[in-house]
Amino acid sequence: MARPVKVRKVENLPKENYFMPKGKKQCTLEEMALKVEELEAMRLKDIEGLSQEECAKQMEVSRQTFQNILDEARRKVTLALVEGRGIRIGGGNFVTKQCRYYCNACEKTYTIRYKQDQEQCPECGGRSVICGKKECGCKGKCKV
Repeated sequence: MARPVKVRKVENLPKENYFMPKGKKQCTLEEMALKVEELEAMRLKDIEGLSQEECAKQMEVSRQTFQNILDEARRKVTLALVEGRGIRIGGGNFVTKQCRYYCNACEKTYTIRYKQDQEQCPECGGRSVICGKKECGCKGKCKV
């Protein structure tokens, strides 16, 4: 029996969640699904310039698991670039330190996944949303 997948820690959520080659139509485009934690692994290693050990520590996974996540992320991005595919960022098995938001319209609490979730509820599309964390101290206006 396989071990359950450990939740990865992600600090930065992407500002955009879809990229496509110029001149291609999204309806006919093949896509690569890049998980949020895969993007985070590339950000930590390739942009922040952290060592593998530091990256793994920040994501709270083993070094081998971090390397596996990074290898898969780079494979997907390279394949999308070489074959002219779109890249959809989303999903995965991660948690973030960011606030949970509350929607006044549908009365649901949710963790923001993308910047637009701070302004609009992903469940009902309502725009009356506030930070739901009492200990945050943001007075309902969290900044990612």
